[in-house]
Amino acid sequence: MSVASHRVVQCRSCAGNIGAVFCDLGEMPVANAYLPQHADFANEPRYPLRAVVCQVCRLVQLDTIVDEVNIFSEYAYFSSASDTWLTHARKFCEAITKRLQLTNQSLVVEIASNDGYLLRNFVEAEIPCFGVDPAANVARVACESGVPTEVMFFGLDAAKFLVSKSGRHADLVVANNVLAHVPNLNDFVAGLAHLVGANGVVSLEVPHLGALVSGVQFDTIYHEHYAYWSLMAMERLFARHGLSVLDVEHLRTHGGSIRVQAKAHPISSVSAELLALRAAEQSVGMDFDSYYQGFDSRVNSVLSEFRSWLLDNRAKGKRVAAY
Repeated sequence: MSVASHRVVQCRSCAGNIGAVFCDLGEMPVANAYLPQHADFANEPRYPLRAVVCQVCRLVQLDTIVDEVNIFSEYAYFSSASDTWLTHARKFCEAITKRLQLTNQSLVVEIASNDGYLLRNFVEAEIPCFGVDPAANVARVACESGVPTEVMFFGLDAAKFLVSKSGRHADLVVANNVLAHVPNLNDFVAGLAHLVGANGVVSLEVPHLGALVSGVQFDTIYHEHYAYWSLMAMERLFARHGLSVLDVEHLRTHGGSIRVQAKAHPISSVSAELLALRAAEQSVGMDFDSYYQGFDSRVNSVLSEFRSWLLDNRAKGKRVAAY
């Protein structure tokens, strides 16, 4: 089934000029759009899969956007399927509860809450919470497990509705591995800022662009991931919506991620880890074209070597299984 798509002509974060190609993987079908057995596999719709760099804010992003309604309204991935991810979520909940001194008088909201894998920890701790997710199938599972969940795409209008419905701003808004999936970035971050108000904290996790580049992790580039985040690009986006980053942690998840915490500015101090990551991104040149040049050729080298390996082993009569 074909879905709507459109070409990006300006940066989706700052409306700056789109610069050079970062990585071009040609035309690809949409990942996770599983086809039934009777489908016409040869004619499955394909869309350009090409990441480019904003010349102004340096956000790496796809230049062709595939309609998020078709991708995310019925979602195939359930977060609870991974024991490792459940442990990761539980440790975060325990640490952030202690750090923010969350109680039964607090309110926690998770954006893209999936099947309630994270919020169930707050439910067990009797800390009021609810999730927001556009996929009705996973939200239904969350509700059945005792995690209240609103089925909707998140943005400023949704945030205003949620604040009005709950009668308050959130003390903590969690948005893990969702910022890469957001087509309308400014509407989304404006919603985060409204939902936490003057005193709440936003905590989000994203795969870090630095890990993608150093590890040649082009397999994480696909149509669900509209953007690929450096701290630099994120801080520039947040600042336009009145949010300041105050802390960052390095995580091993998803090939190398960062957990960023932010709140309404002004803020009095930031962590040493945040200052260190800012300096590290500057030192490798993330604000300059040279950092992004050459990645595409590195990807092509990996692909060429892999194809040669496949051909060599087939010539030797070996069978190759792919999972």
